[in-house]
Amino acid sequence: MGHTCRGTINLATANIAVEDSCNFVVSNGGAQTYHLKASSEVERQRWITALELAKAKAVRMQDESGEIKSTLRTLSSKVEDLTTCNDLIVKHGSALQRSLSELEALRVGAEMGEKIRQVTERATLFRITSNAMINACRDFLSIAQMHSKRWQKALQTERDQRIRLEETLEQLAKQHNHLERAFRGATVLPPSLSGVSGKGDASDEDDDNEFFDAMEDPTGFITFDELSLASNSESLPPLELEPVRQRRTRIPDKPNYYLNLWSIMKNCIGKELSKIPMPVNFNEPLSMLQRLSEDLEYYELLDKAAKCHNSLEQMCYVAAFTVSSYSTTVHRTGKPFNPLLGETFELDRIRESGYRSLCEQVSHHPPAAAHHAFSEKGWTLRQEITLASKFRGKYLSIMPLGSIQCIFDKSNNQYSWKKVTTTVHNIIVGKLWIDQSGEIDVVNHKTGDRCHLKFAPYSYFSRDVPRKVTGVVTDKDGKAHYVLSGTWDEKMEFSRIMQSSKGENGTEGKQRTVYQTLKPKEIWRKNPLPDGAENMYYFSSLALTLNEPEEGVAPTDSRRRPDQRLMEEGRWDEANAEKQRLEEKQRSTRREREKDAVKAAATPEEENYQALWFEKINDSASGETLHVYKGGYWEAKEQGGWEMCPDIF
Repeated sequence: MGHTCRGTINLATANIAVEDSCNFVVSNGGAQTYHLKASSEVERQRWITALELAKAKAVRMQDESGEIKSTLRTLSSKVEDLTTCNDLIVKHGSALQRSLSELEALRVGAEMGEKIRQVTERATLFRITSNAMINACRDFLSIAQMHSKRWQKALQTERDQRIRLEETLEQLAKQHNHLERAFRGATVLPPSLSGVSGKGDASDEDDDNEFFDAMEDPTGFITFDELSLASNSESLPPLELEPVRQRRTRIPDKPNYYLNLWSIMKNCIGKELSKIPMPVNFNEPLSMLQRLSEDLEYYELLDKAAKCHNSLEQMCYVAAFTVSSYSTTVHRTGKPFNPLLGETFELDRIRESGYRSLCEQVSHHPPAAAHHAFSEKGWTLRQEITLASKFRGKYLSIMPLGSIQCIFDKSNNQYSWKKVTTTVHNIIVGKLWIDQSGEIDVVNHKTGDRCHLKFAPYSYFSRDVPRKVTGVVTDKDGKAHYVLSGTWDEKMEFSRIMQSSKGENGTEGKQRTVYQTLKPKEIWRKNPLPDGAENMYYFSSLALTLNEPEEGVAPTDSRRRPDQRLMEEGRWDEANAEKQRLEEKQRSTRREREKDAVKAAATPEEENYQALWFEKINDSASGETLHVYKGGYWEAKEQGGWEMCPDIF
């Protein structure tokens, strides 16, 4: 060993001795001695055997190392001999050349005999030196050939061992696959899909549930559908040579403009936020449609859910996806632009991530946006969100109305859920901060499975971690199978429930449920923000690309909105003027529409307006009325035909 740590013992020179049935000693015969104790005699013998084998291997490696060093020294010596012989040959060759030159210049006479004798002597020296050189080269070659064969043999042995190891690993993989298939028939979800460990505390939000320490996690398997693991080559378009587009990673830094906040807010108390004319100073350079599209930042959770063979496991991934959509809001205190009626936003990531998304503003009062996304991985996400917001003086409450639905193609499982309330604190005085609070019920309408999530409101006096989220996954009979825990701004974990029992009464008189779970496993973690995010409205990597100009999008796309573009570029005064122009143009268009409706004796304007890419239906599975995508947008984009789009900008 060339370098060792303090306290190490070289196995090649170590002494291994047995003291009794469980104790043994390892020492180097000097200052280092270790007394070790095994749990049993069998365990001690295993250690002794392993150490003896390792010692034998170390001795063998040491011998091989010494032999290699000796060989290298011999070869080095021969190289030095070759160098010396080379120098002598050069020296004697030069002397012989001079003698020959002098011999040519001499006249035939008495001096001839003396010069010939000198030439003969030097030629003899040259021959002797040359022979020595040749012999040294021959010795070097023979040694190199002899050890080359040994090294080739050692290399071949190592190659054979590697091949045997690869064959063993392949066999183990087949056995593992066989065990996994057999395991599917006996149990449902893996311990790797684990959630909460530790005891439940006495918070008001978690009075019904108490979580015990996790059990040791036996080897488990994630149950994926076998066919879903194969490449879905039939549904994918043919590969193209066109490179994937490089998205931008920065936007201009946010300028620091002074604004008298109270002069605006004092006239807004009690009013609905969507009806208050706000300068862009309160905004961020994204529209509400783009903020809805940000829900897809962690689309990989839905990709994994689409591969799940079991609906309860799939529910865990869907629940984690619902929580992940709030992770981008923790520092985002800016208000998104209210979309104009008929405004759209497309997010085409079919090449990079396998999905496409389209949003459209389908109503202005109340403001409502419809969203549709589909993936080649086998899922469809759709939602219609109406925002109800109230300014209460010290804080602003935003209540999203409407539902979100996710449908998986292979299993036909349809999930639905609603969003929680978002609260912006310290509107007038202090630093703005955002909190999410409320409860979410994620329902599988096909199987009856349900996940109840609780977003705990922040409290200065609470012992909970801030932004805490807990949840329980139950089947149609109400039996709990998984618990989830984490925070909506960092990560989520979940674990399988092995046993549940009734505990003591909580603070509200309800009886707690005590869950004994497997070891928790992480299912989702927030991506880090890009460098300099604090100067770019705390945008995530995805958010930075949403307003990036793109060719071929609809003329109603949010990227083409002039006031939003001016704000992103830091030209806020021009953006405010442009924002007023767009709002006045929208009011003028609405008055014209109302006049036409009156003339035609039709229904009111909101009901008379027809969205361009979405249509309103009654969903039989969830029993709700919502706008769903009716098709045609992506076909129009391919053909470049946008004649049907209104002029809203």
